[in-house]
Amino acid sequence: MVRACFGRAPRLDAGRATPHESRPKVAASSVSSSGGRARIIAALFSLYVIWGSTYFAMRVALRTLPPYLMAAPRFLIAGTLLFVVLRLRGVVSPKPREWLAAGAIGTLLLVVANGFIAVAERSVDSGTAATVVATMPLWMAAIGWFWGERPKVEELLGLAFGFAGIVVLNGGNGISLRGADGLAVVLSPIAWAVGSLWSRRLTLPAGLMNTACQMLIAGLLMFLVALARGEHLTAPVSGSAIAAVGYLIVFGSLIGFSAYGFLLRATRPLIATSYAYVNPLVALAIGAALGGEQLTARKLGACALTVIGVLIVTVSRHQAVSARVEPARAER
Repeated sequence: MVRACFGRAPRLDAGRATPHESRPKVAASSVSSSGGRARIIAALFSLYVIWGSTYFAMRVALRTLPPYLMAAPRFLIAGTLLFVVLRLRGVVSPKPREWLAAGAIGTLLLVVANGFIAVAERSVDSGTAATVVATMPLWMAAIGWFWGERPKVEELLGLAFGFAGIVVLNGGNGISLRGADGLAVVLSPIAWAVGSLWSRRLTLPAGLMNTACQMLIAGLLMFLVALARGEHLTAPVSGSAIAAVGYLIVFGSLIGFSAYGFLLRATRPLIATSYAYVNPLVALAIGAALGGEQLTARKLGACALTVIGVLIVTVSRHQAVSARVEPARAER
């Protein structure tokens, strides 16, 4: 799967829930053949399960590894491997300004957004973290509003549903998003949304080279953050933590982004980004089955509200893009 998908792929900022409005074209030949359909189903299944399971994998790794010392080798190793493979395949090395742009976006998306999730999951369970992170498209719509992108009525409805889910999640005497860890998990999708919107204004490396550069720089910066935070090993690293980091490197970073790149080339963006509504459900199920996390009615209700809100916003934006693309095609 990794090798087959090392063609042109999306930016890393599109890796978790961006609608990808700029990719209206669909490779019909990939969809029409039975082999193409099988690959699409396999890729979708990979994203649903893999990206939904990364929250639990991070929680396992955090049992004996501090947050940034856990995340730093994950992205440094994945970024290095991806960069080397791309260079061996003849991909041109980015220009200095492209490295700087990738570093800036990688800092927001990985060092801040992903790093905050790692920090938060010391006390916030994986299903709750996944539900909050799923609000990223809602934050993109909300922030875009302040940047002059006026939302439609449907998008406002989606925002209301999604943020109601966070209110429900934070209520009651059970799970809550209070304290430093709760604040970190709420700030994570906001940082990702800001980075995603800002990336549209920068000149970034093309395709998976952008992913490689962001992970490389973020991995190095995460070691510096770990040093500044005074992180150190207080006990021997467990075998399960090492296995979890390996899973995050191979499956979460390399295979996950490759499968997503393939889906963007072979299907409509609405299908490629459907993982955004599935991942929270998968994370809740895995956390309950493997991690003993409580699957309460409050969690399920909050997840349902958030998923509905994200679905409304994503579909609304996809329809708006389709409406703009069709007249352009007719003119040509």
